[in-house]
Amino acid sequence: MLARSASTGTADAGNAPAFLALDGLTKHYGSHTAVDALSLDVAEGEFISLLGPSGCGKTTTLQMIAGFIDPTGGAIRLEGRDLVRVKPAKRGLGIVFQSYALFPHMTAAENVAFGLDMQKVPKAERAQRVRDALVLVGLAALADRFPKRMSGGQQQRVALARALVIRPRILLLDEPLSNLDAKLREEMQIELRQIQRTIGTTTILVTHDQHEAMALSDRIVVMNAGRVEQIGRPQDVYERPATPFVASFLGKTNVMEARLEAGPAGVEAVVGDVRCPCPPHLASDGRVALSVRPEKIAFADAGLPCVIVSRVFQGTYWLLVAQTPVGALTIVRPNDGGTPPEEGAQAHLVWRPDDAAFRKWDAAAGANP
Repeated sequence: MLARSASTGTADAGNAPAFLALDGLTKHYGSHTAVDALSLDVAEGEFISLLGPSGCGKTTTLQMIAGFIDPTGGAIRLEGRDLVRVKPAKRGLGIVFQSYALFPHMTAAENVAFGLDMQKVPKAERAQRVRDALVLVGLAALADRFPKRMSGGQQQRVALARALVIRPRILLLDEPLSNLDAKLREEMQIELRQIQRTIGTTTILVTHDQHEAMALSDRIVVMNAGRVEQIGRPQDVYERPATPFVASFLGKTNVMEARLEAGPAGVEAVVGDVRCPCPPHLASDGRVALSVRPEKIAFADAGLPCVIVSRVFQGTYWLLVAQTPVGALTIVRPNDGGTPPEEGAQAHLVWRPDDAAFRKWDAAAGANP
């Protein structure tokens, strides 16, 4: 896999060219910019998620890769071949739509075979590849069933098998799990990742679901208002958000104003009695924004003083809100058999220095990105 920058996604010098390269990909609709100079290198076999809110440009990007929308500018290259002027059917891509787009008058096997029919694949080979695809998605026993007699999860598997049976160079997924209920969506995430790893197909997923992106992806491209905010591995984007938007969109976070003081090992960011080394590039500002994820905060005998104002049991975890001198903080503690402080109790909060992320303090934004 290509080594990449966590913020730009560009390949490091000296490595082989990307399998799929988006170079300054742009789409304008009149004065509106839907996608603004997006650049991304994708390695062969990689699973990439385009993540962001509605209208951020992720679906437009996917449709430009598929060939359904013509870019205003930029390039799309697959193994060095320019795809911009290549018709969608000639790009060698498999696509699973949000609605699955199954033919209601065709059985599961007939739906899966449709692309092979278009490719004029010989009958015997076609039948074998359809059987193999249905086995891959766990639907061998439902080959003769029509979509209307299938559950949403089964229909999703048929659509996936239809996309994979043509042996695409790249698999494009446009929010394929969004119509499923929460439990089935979680199950399908596991199955989809296992299938992708088994066949090794390069995959690009469009989703607005942060948990889905983190569960499935090798890397996440976080988008907002047509621009890329951050590109990186799920754990890196979550633990080290590059912008306030990423910090707030990819899970909950607590943002605090920290004062800067000289310490034994250099400048430290101080909140209450909690001290963390401050990044050198922020050490001269006098104050800094420090963010910590709710699950990284723990209770201790000393630290940042607080009063518990809310405590809610969520089954697998406790959700608490604590009022502190730097504002209200959200805390998530696992249900490990212990009981966190009750509402009204005084306590102290701490976190590890490695669990804190930093950025320049924005007085206008305050404590909430």
